[in-house]
Amino acid sequence: MHPGLFDGGEAMLWRSAGVRWRQLFGDFSRLGVSFEWHELRADQEVDWAPSFHPDSVELCLNLSGAGEVRLGDTSLHLQSGTAGFYRQGRETFDARRVSGQAHHFITVEFSRPFLSGHLSGCRSALHPVVRDSLDHGVDRSALGAVEPLGPRHRDLVASLHQPPVLAAAQGVWYQAKAVELMGEFFFQPPADEELFCHRQQKVARSRVEMVMTLLKRDLTRPPTLEQLGKEVGCSPFYLSRTFSKETGATIPQFIRRLRLEWAGDLLREGRLNVTEVALEVGYSSLSHFSHAFHQQFGCCPGLYPTATATQRASLRPGEERDRRRGG
Repeated sequence: MHPGLFDGGEAMLWRSAGVRWRQLFGDFSRLGVSFEWHELRADQEVDWAPSFHPDSVELCLNLSGAGEVRLGDTSLHLQSGTAGFYRQGRETFDARRVSGQAHHFITVEFSRPFLSGHLSGCRSALHPVVRDSLDHGVDRSALGAVEPLGPRHRDLVASLHQPPVLAAAQGVWYQAKAVELMGEFFFQPPADEELFCHRQQKVARSRVEMVMTLLKRDLTRPPTLEQLGKEVGCSPFYLSRTFSKETGATIPQFIRRLRLEWAGDLLREGRLNVTEVALEVGYSSLSHFSHAFHQQFGCCPGLYPTATATQRASLRPGEERDRRRGG
């Protein structure tokens, strides 16, 4: 974000790109931390870089939609249900949001004084990008790390929209959440002291990523849980529990979401009618498809190409997740 955008300039910037933007809490220049909500669906790629605040470390809680932050030959890829951070210095990032997708994400911006005030006593355990920000300032831009958003992270993100405290206490509550997020994402154990639980977490995340890749190969005929277990090297029962823990959704719910997102893409293209789209994405029953589609997107598939901007904008990610679970 450029200097001065907190006086309303950022809202104007995002509106010009078709983005719904709302500051949830904070004042970067005064408090050193800011929470911001972003929601968009664009027909073309959206340049995301102008929103980055100079001299900050920014954490993106990416609920849906794919984005990329590039610096030279390196990139940080944010997929749906992930969180990643980066440091904005003198060098400008090339940051893009993928076209044709629904994007919902929260950014949390941390100033160097805010980071230093809370993290100075634990430099050795910090991620190198964060540690370098404390030791040498934030003049140099750098890319951090990406991690999946687990169920507890998703619950935290949902609470950021409506803090469960009195209005007078929200300033304290949001700053506590900022500290909690730093603890969740800005630390990494030293290579020679990696704890067993961290190794297990990495194995679990790797397995989940492999499962996602296998499922995306053919959504109409996905492999069975037993076949997936053999592919990734663990029991079906353990794999099912691991997948749900890491993603906040069961494997059938994940497949369902991907099918419906694929259906939405086909409907927007306009080459197939609703019945043809249902069959294409693996639904043999038109009524089941229509019911599932309405739960996912908030409108019937026939209205989706024309009503998506208003229908999807009114559906919050937390509600969408709850509906998927209920479906």
